[in-house]
Amino acid sequence: MVNKEQTYKAEDIKILKGLEGVRKRPAMYIGSTGIEGLHHLVYEVIDNSVDEALAGFCNRIEIKLNIDGSCTVIDNGRGIPTGRHPEDPEGRTALEIVLTELHAGGKFESKAYKVSGGLHGVGISVVNALSEWMEVEVKRNGKVVKQRYSRGIPTTPVQEVGITQETGTKITFKPDPEIFEVTEFSKDILAHRFKELSYLNKGLKIILIDERSGTVEEYIAEGGIISFVEDLNKNKKIINPKPIYVSGQKDGIIVEIAIQYNETFAEEILTFVNNINTREGGTHLVGFKSALTRTINSYAIEKGLIKEGKESLSGEDVREGIVAIVSTKIPEPQFEGQTKMKLGNSEVKGIVEAILNEGLSRWLEENPNYARKIIEKAKDAARAREAAKRAKELTRRKGILEDTTLPGKLADCTEKDPTVAELFIVEGDSAGGSAKQARDRRYQAVLPLRGKILNVEKARIDKMLTSEEIKTLITAIGGGIGKENFELQSIRYHKIILMTDADVDGAHIRTLLLTFFYRQMLPLIEKGHLYIAQPPLYRIKRGKWERYIQSEEEFYTFLRDIAEEEVNIDLGEDKKKDFLKLIFDYGRLMEDFERKGFSTSYIEKLLISSPQQMDNSIASLREFSFLKSVFEKLSELIGIPERQREFSLSIRNENFIDSSFWNIYEKIRDSIKKGLTIQRYKGLGEMNPDQLWETTMDPERRTLLQVTMQDAQAANEIFTILMGDEVEPRKEFIVKHALEVRNLDI
Repeated sequence: MVNKEQTYKAEDIKILKGLEGVRKRPAMYIGSTGIEGLHHLVYEVIDNSVDEALAGFCNRIEIKLNIDGSCTVIDNGRGIPTGRHPEDPEGRTALEIVLTELHAGGKFESKAYKVSGGLHGVGISVVNALSEWMEVEVKRNGKVVKQRYSRGIPTTPVQEVGITQETGTKITFKPDPEIFEVTEFSKDILAHRFKELSYLNKGLKIILIDERSGTVEEYIAEGGIISFVEDLNKNKKIINPKPIYVSGQKDGIIVEIAIQYNETFAEEILTFVNNINTREGGTHLVGFKSALTRTINSYAIEKGLIKEGKESLSGEDVREGIVAIVSTKIPEPQFEGQTKMKLGNSEVKGIVEAILNEGLSRWLEENPNYARKIIEKAKDAARAREAAKRAKELTRRKGILEDTTLPGKLADCTEKDPTVAELFIVEGDSAGGSAKQARDRRYQAVLPLRGKILNVEKARIDKMLTSEEIKTLITAIGGGIGKENFELQSIRYHKIILMTDADVDGAHIRTLLLTFFYRQMLPLIEKGHLYIAQPPLYRIKRGKWERYIQSEEEFYTFLRDIAEEEVNIDLGEDKKKDFLKLIFDYGRLMEDFERKGFSTSYIEKLLISSPQQMDNSIASLREFSFLKSVFEKLSELIGIPERQREFSLSIRNENFIDSSFWNIYEKIRDSIKKGLTIQRYKGLGEMNPDQLWETTMDPERRTLLQVTMQDAQAANEIFTILMGDEVEPRKEFIVKHALEVRNLDI
């Protein structure tokens, strides 16, 4: 058995440089101070725990999203070394150095970690620097040791606080609102990454606890990356039911590849290095593509499926319908930048090529029926390649855009510099007319689309070109379509903005468009050129004063802010704020149940009664546990342990006494709404051009949502379920979400 203390000691921590500049330029270290940078903090902390798993010392990681906005990560690894560092002139512990010094960690020499994701050693100290506070607890050598920090500076010494036979590290941190635009963690974003990590680390259990909603989710994949490709393909028609699995090792580099083909025309290849998703690929992806193309061509020629010298299958042909995972474990990877999006090690290309060539050749020989199906599909793709070339020519600005059929659709801008030009893609002629009148024609172009665009999931490029809406999109944007043919440098607008109604049809059209861009113009998303407009949902007026509100969440916050001014309740100012937040959370959840057909009096009766008396149709709803939690907090806050005693409050000099939280919420809500003119916009066409300009199109006042790869992938997954060939997943999705549809969104 490996002695943990011998393999990872205080002297393994190497000091390179201090923390200067992290708070001044946080984006240099975590990519941004928006939602992505916020979640990057969690990834940096969990990467350290996963590195312990890679080293063979950890099999369980727990992540808690706490009610106070902080996040806790607990692992059962060896624990960060806590001894005095022999090279530190100040005599600090290795623990304090790791958390307060940039480039200090156990990953610069390969003794402590053979393979690691957090290679730059900046992760945990950067998280500390960008947190309002952080607390670390280490179990090691029979002791429990703690230290607390504020914005990267220790506020307590390293203290021994207990004894234990366990080992591991527990880190709790709260993102600093002085740094981050958003400080609320998204469970869905984190869950996506944790699920990914469980696939890449066979047998590692990752537990996500959301204490804000009372949910617990576990991720463990005993099938590893084989389960990964099966999951990605779960709603598609499969060509080879059992994924192709290839693995090998050379010069300390471990390669694992899983491949499964489906009957769609898209390709999906995800590449990883030491658990890091290398979204921009690199040498491992180049090696994979090269070996796949060469091996399939060689087999096809040998078996007489294509004629040598006369026919050949391109890389694009053999990748049509592929879902593949390429996972490599490399002792000393070279990445481009701290975000680690692209692998640079030249030796990896040849190693991946050799391992895949050998493993895939063997599989093709052993599975001739499936091999033939894959090659026939690739041959069909080759026949469509000429159409793809025609598509490329179609998009040239000169010629096609001067055609007389186009100007009626596209209201172009006068600006020819794409870096300042914007294209609004608008749903319908009515909204298109408003947008054309509202825009600044110098740099804003408007393209109205009529109806829902073609389902690109079921069409190759040649079929796409028969769709007028698709052709108009392609010609307006420029750059071509398809992974091999798209030229980012040829696009005519650097901001492409989807502007659809805030209803179910609008969300559907937006999903179709997102899927089209994801499948056919991926670099637009990767380089941040695609946006979603955020038209207001409400216009609120009182006398001469008016305000636009963009979401239901913002609307309820607005009502709550008024309530804080106008409601009196004998709880003290702090408790009053807490009460109003809880009563509005409670009211919104109750409104959801009302929309689902349940009476509010029935729901309140269930909240007071025991769980045994609960209707199963309600007990199974996750929302009920949220509601019960809010109900109990409200009861505790105003001192009603038996939950039935009446309490009183006043609003605008009217006094109310009631025992029902729902009744109280209704009275507060309805009193506040008196005197307000509230207009809820059903569509963009309901706004006059001035309103559309000032709320949605004016760069000085609008809010644009930049589409990320994750948004596009989510849209694509929903689209595959709703528009794919498999009927059962579609039924399940509709049954599951039918009651929840209020304002369907992506």
